[in-house]
Amino acid sequence: MTADPFGLHRVLDELPVLPQAAAQLDTRPSLWPDEVRVRVQRLNLDAASFRQLERRHSGDGERVRAEVLEIVRTRGKMQNPETGSGGMLVGVVEEVGPLSPLGLSVGDRVATLVSLTLTPLVVEDGLAGWDGRSEQVPCDGYAILFGRSMAARLPDDLPADLALAVLDVCGAPALTSRVVTTYDAPRVLVIGAGGKSGSLSLAAARESGAGRLVGVVPHEAEAQALRRSGLADDVLVVDARDPVALRDAMGAAGGPADVTVVCVDVPGCEGGAVLATADGGTVVFFSMATSFPAAALGAEGLVADVTMLVGNGYVPGHADLALELVRRHAGVRALFESRL
Repeated sequence: MTADPFGLHRVLDELPVLPQAAAQLDTRPSLWPDEVRVRVQRLNLDAASFRQLERRHSGDGERVRAEVLEIVRTRGKMQNPETGSGGMLVGVVEEVGPLSPLGLSVGDRVATLVSLTLTPLVVEDGLAGWDGRSEQVPCDGYAILFGRSMAARLPDDLPADLALAVLDVCGAPALTSRVVTTYDAPRVLVIGAGGKSGSLSLAAARESGAGRLVGVVPHEAEAQALRRSGLADDVLVVDARDPVALRDAMGAAGGPADVTVVCVDVPGCEGGAVLATADGGTVVFFSMATSFPAAALGAEGLVADVTMLVGNGYVPGHADLALELVRRHAGVRALFESRL
């Protein structure tokens, strides 16, 4: 079989599907001409996937670790069967095919900017260095990048774990910036504002001309940290799964948002996001915990004239933008470092 830039030659399913939708990928280490093999040093599980595994196993790290190993062993990639999501990785390039268009060289330390859900992956150390209690997973193994994949060289001025955490969510601030610039000084609401994608989205919205920024978090401890960061003008402590509570809190804080960015890692926040957004506004969903049928049908049932966007994790220049936001905004960096 000839190589396909999207990785179709690695799909082992009987029916032709893209690697992300495949049940199993071919993980052989030998490369097709346009591929790159990376020696993996660390995985970063996406927040929705990790929280689901944590809840499923009642916080038992050993059982979480065992399930991640089983997923990778059986599927040839890391794709949570419940959430459908995966994460990304950091590693060192160990072989480059002669026709690879990615511009990488052997020895480059890189973070992948495509999901683990479509990346052939082999774990060789049994994840022995991971206790199953955090999103970042020390790992020894290898992964394969296709001709159409993306990877970024890690910056020298930021710690590797910080850069990995930033690059994992770099699509969020880039799309937030794009949306905010289509409005005139909009009121921007970020749900899950104390997290990684949430804090970056607040900073991106500020730099893109937001008139007022409202951050929603579920607990007072997160609210205090967000207030110290200075990223939001208003900080609300609300369970975003309660649509009426979120609507009322936004009303008390000055009214609905023109742009709402959903960055939570728990399901059930679709209705609140719609209710908290003004007619003619935009809701951007960056959470893999989102039920898109619930969002679409909920908006219809509420007769809400809102545009809803799915953040797909890629906007041109997204990696550089996110890293620059961390460099420029001490509050963003502090929130990230408190989670590492």
